[in-house]
Amino acid sequence: MSRFLYRLGRGAGAHPWRMVAAWVVLAFAVLMLSSAAGGQTDESFRLPGAESQQAADALEERFPEQSLYSANVVFHAPEGLSAPDTREAVGTAVARLADVPHVTSVNDPFDPRGPTLSEDGTTAIATMGFDVESSTRGMYDAARAATAEARDAGVQVEFDTGLGYAGAQAGGSSEMIGVLVAVVVLAVAFGSIVAMGLPIGVALLAIMVGTSGLSILAGIVPVPEIANVVGLMLGLGVGIDYALFVLSRHRQNLESGMPVAEAVGRANATAGLSVVFAGATVILAIIGVQVSGIPMLAMMGWGAAIMVAVTMLAAVTLLPALLGIAGRRVNSLRIPFVRRSRASDEATGSARWAARVLRHPVAFGVSAALLLAILAVPVASMRLGFADAGNDAPSMTTRRAYDLVAEAYGPGTNGPFWVVLERAGAPVPEDVAADVVDAAGATDGVAAVSPPVYNADQELAVLVVTPTTSPQDAGTSDLLERLRETTLPESLEGTDVRPFVTGSTALTDDVSRQLQDRMPLFLGAVIGVSFLVLMVLFRSLLVPLKAAVLNLLGVGASYGVVVAIFQWGWAADLVGLEETVPIMPLAPMLMFAILFGLSMDYEVFLLSRVRERYLQHGDAHRAVIEGVGSTGRVITSAALIMIAVFGSFVLQGDPTTKIFGIGLGVAVLLDVTLVRMVLVPATMGVLGDRAWWLPGWLDRLLPRIDVEGPSYDAPADASADVETELEGEEEPALV
Repeated sequence: MSRFLYRLGRGAGAHPWRMVAAWVVLAFAVLMLSSAAGGQTDESFRLPGAESQQAADALEERFPEQSLYSANVVFHAPEGLSAPDTREAVGTAVARLADVPHVTSVNDPFDPRGPTLSEDGTTAIATMGFDVESSTRGMYDAARAATAEARDAGVQVEFDTGLGYAGAQAGGSSEMIGVLVAVVVLAVAFGSIVAMGLPIGVALLAIMVGTSGLSILAGIVPVPEIANVVGLMLGLGVGIDYALFVLSRHRQNLESGMPVAEAVGRANATAGLSVVFAGATVILAIIGVQVSGIPMLAMMGWGAAIMVAVTMLAAVTLLPALLGIAGRRVNSLRIPFVRRSRASDEATGSARWAARVLRHPVAFGVSAALLLAILAVPVASMRLGFADAGNDAPSMTTRRAYDLVAEAYGPGTNGPFWVVLERAGAPVPEDVAADVVDAAGATDGVAAVSPPVYNADQELAVLVVTPTTSPQDAGTSDLLERLRETTLPESLEGTDVRPFVTGSTALTDDVSRQLQDRMPLFLGAVIGVSFLVLMVLFRSLLVPLKAAVLNLLGVGASYGVVVAIFQWGWAADLVGLEETVPIMPLAPMLMFAILFGLSMDYEVFLLSRVRERYLQHGDAHRAVIEGVGSTGRVITSAALIMIAVFGSFVLQGDPTTKIFGIGLGVAVLLDVTLVRMVLVPATMGVLGDRAWWLPGWLDRLLPRIDVEGPSYDAPADASADVETELEGEEEPALV
C-alpha cells in the first residue's frame, strides 16, 4: 500500500495536470448526473419488523382514510369560536383546506358526529389527511392561503407536524464560520496563502463532489436531510485535516532537500498512508450502523461514509497534483504580520509536555481518566426520544399549536396511541372492539379512548388512546408497555383478533428498544475492526487495545456532556436551546461510529510518527517525546479546525443538528487534550518497549504495512531534479 501511494503521489506530482484534469472531469460528470437524476431529501421513517411499523403499514394499505400521514390545523379565539361570524370563517377555511395539494380529507371541527371543539369553546382542531408522507413549502403556503379569512376574522391559526415544519425558514450557512476559522488557523500555522489555501480548496472540491453524489443517491433511495447535514459536517472537518496532514509532511520533505515529485511521493507514502488507514477506519465504523436495521440511520451512515471516502481520495490524489503545480512555491505569498513557520520546526512545547507526562505517567494518566469518567456520569440518565413540537422555539407555529392543544385538550393529545385491531379474513366483532375500548379506558394513565372506526371490509378497527401525560413523559412509555403487555392481551384473550399499537411515541419506543438490543453487536463490530486495523498497521497488540479503551473513555465523556446540556439544560442558553430535549435515538450509535473513527485519525498520525522514531533508535520514551513534538502543531491545528467546523453547526436551529455539533466538537476537544496529550503519552510511558510487542507467530501471519515509510529507490535523475528546481528552471507555474 505504501509503495502504491508513493507511486501515485510521485506520479501526480510529476504530471499534475493529468490528475487535475481527471478531477475536473469527475466533478463535471457528477454534477451533470446530479442535475439530471438527483433526488430530493426524504424524511420518511420506517422501522421494518417493529409492531408500530406493521400497524402503520396496515393502515396505509388497507385503511388510508385513517392514515398516519396527517396534520392538525388548530383554530383558537380567546372569546370563543361559537359566534356565527367566527364559526362561518372557520368553516370556510376548512372547506378551502380540502383543495390543498395532496389532501385526501379534512374533518369539520363542528361536525356533530365527531366535534373537536374544546370544552371552553375557544379551540378547535381540523385534521388534514394526506396521500404523501412529507409536506412541502407549497402545501404550507396553500394551507396558509386557505385559512387567511379565518385569521382576518381574529382567529389564531396554527399548524403542527410536518405541515408546520414545511413553513419554517431555512437556516443560514453556519458551516462557513468553520471554513473561516480554518482559514485563520492555517494562516497562523503556515504563514503562507498558498499553503493555507491548498487544504481548504481540496476539501471544498471534494465536498462538492460528495454532496452531488448524495443527491444522486437520493434519486435512488430515500435520503433524509440530516444525512446531508452530517455528511457536510464530517466532510469539512476530515477533508481539511487529511489534506493538512499530507501537506505538512510534504513541506518537511522539501526542507530536507528532496525534489518536488519525490517529496510528494514520500508524503503520500507516509502521511497519506496514515490518512488512508484513518479514513478507512472511519468509513468502516460508520458503515457499522447497518446492524441497526433502521433505513434512515443506515442512510445517514452511508452519506457520512461517502463524504469521508471522497475527501480521503482527494487528499492522496488531487492534493499531490496541486503540490506538483505549486512546486517549491508552496510556502510563497507570505501573509503579513504572520511569521512563516518552518515545516521541520517541532512543537517544543508539546515535546516538553510529553516529557513531563512521562516523568509521572501514572499520576497524569489516572487524573485524565478520572476526569473523563466524571464527564461521562450523565450518560447513566440518557433518555432517548425524538424531539417534538414541545421542544420548538415559541416563535414557531408548531410550538404554538402544541401549546394550544395541550392547554385545551390535555398534554397527551399531542402524542396519542393508535390501537389497530386486525382479524384476517373476517370482520372484527363489535363486542370485541368494545371490550378493548373499556379495558383501555380503565388502564392507569389513559385520559380518553375514541370509539372504534372500521375500514370497508371491517377487518381493521382503529381506536385512539389519549394518555394523561405528554409524549416525552416517562409515564407515556410506561403506559405503552401496559397496553402491549397487559391490557390488550387480556382483553383479547380467547379471540383471533391481533392488536397493534402505533403512533409517534410508540415508534420512538420501538426504535430505542431495537437500538439497545443491537448496540452490543455494533460496538463489538466497530471496536473489533478498529483493533484489527491498528494491529496490522502498528504490529502490536497493546497499542490497539490501549486505543480502544481510551477512545471509549473519550466517547463516553462526550456523551455525558451532550446529556448534561440537552437533557439537564446545563448551559442550554449558550447553544441556543429553547427547551431541554431527549437525545435522538439514532444519534448515539452514529455518533459513536463517527467519534471512534475520528479518534483513530489522530491515533494513527501520532503513533505512526512515534513508531517511526522508535524503529530508528529503539528508545521508547524518547520516541514518544519526539513523536508528540513533531506532530503537536499539526494535530492541534487539525483539531482546532474540526472543532470550529462542528461547532459552527450549533448555530442551526434544529436540536438534532446541535446534538451532533456539540457531541462531535466536544469529543475532538477531549481527544486532542486529555486523550492524545495526556493519556496516550502516559500509557505509552507505562508500557515502554512492551507497547510494540507482537507474538512471533502472529507477526508472520499479518500483512506488513510500512507506515513509517520504507526506503525507496530514488530515481536516477533525482539530483538533477533538485538542481533544476533550485535554479528555478522548468518549475510548474503556480495557479
